[in-house]
Amino acid sequence: MSVRGSLRHHRLIGMAVSLPATVALASALSACSGDEPPKKAYTVPTSLCGIPVDPALVKAALPGGDSLASATVKPNGGTVRCNLSVDGKEALSLAQTWWTQGQTTATVSQGYADTDDGTVSDDLRFVHTGKAGVGKTVSSCKVPRQPDQDLYTVVQTRDSGIDDPDAIEKLLTAYTKAVEESPACR
Repeated sequence: MSVRGSLRHHRLIGMAVSLPATVALASALSACSGDEPPKKAYTVPTSLCGIPVDPALVKAALPGGDSLASATVKPNGGTVRCNLSVDGKEALSLAQTWWTQGQTTATVSQGYADTDDGTVSDDLRFVHTGKAGVGKTVSSCKVPRQPDQDLYTVVQTRDSGIDDPDAIEKLLTAYTKAVEESPACR
């Protein structure tokens, strides 16, 4: 066999060996590329910290994982926050908070992370982005313990990779309505 024939034979074998290696590498990379989101193996309860919420709406705003836990936090006299953790990492917060009467939802939203440049609803009651939102309860939501204040709701993702404006808007709207129908407004 000539040197030239030997070189062709060597190149052909090199290409034959590198083709399976290339296929294996491409398969491995596509498995790591995140084409499929992580499974949401947990069950979302129908009530979160005493407020009934559609589990499907909550799940849409949560990352994948195996376990879900919730905790009620009352950081001050006018706020009740329901923090949800997935696999031990805080993922979502749903809150009820009282603000001085006469504020706008746009003004109140400035007090919460990830609401900058949010979409404002036609009725001006809601501001949301893909990561957070603020909603104002109806004007009939008044309680004697907060006489000169309006009740707002807040939905915030917590560094979970979720950025879904539609999911946040639906959850915020449903959560606000559920709060309006709860003892928080009576």
